[in-house]
Amino acid sequence: MAVSSIGTASDLQMDYMKLLITQLQNQNPLEPLNNNEMASQLAQFSSLQQLESMNSTFAQVLDIANHTYANSLIGKEVSFLGETPEGTVDILRGVVEQVYKKNGENFLIVGDYVLGLKDIISVKNSDQI
Repeated sequence: MAVSSIGTASDLQMDYMKLLITQLQNQNPLEPLNNNEMASQLAQFSSLQQLESMNSTFAQVLDIANHTYANSLIGKEVSFLGETPEGTVDILRGVVEQVYKKNGENFLIVGDYVLGLKDIISVKNSDQI
């Protein structure tokens, strides 16, 4: 089974440049490569690199926003689905005591429970209890 991988825009551009050099070295002098086509392809690689950079930056901003949101929940009451002492699943409530990050994911400590942000059903200020 073959494994395929997609490289970065820089890797693709480098491979394209190697291919282009090989084509230029071996082209038919009576039918040279089209300069406009080469310029267009190089511009496309430049656009791809910019999009790749924007995507990376956006991912970093989203990660920071998620961590900031998780930290803002400290001291607030949250509702979540959890297993009761009787072994049934029900909507439970508790105050977020601590936030930590592991493998890029934010976790909340609520009593004896460890929750991800996706597990939160609702949030309430704990002074409104």
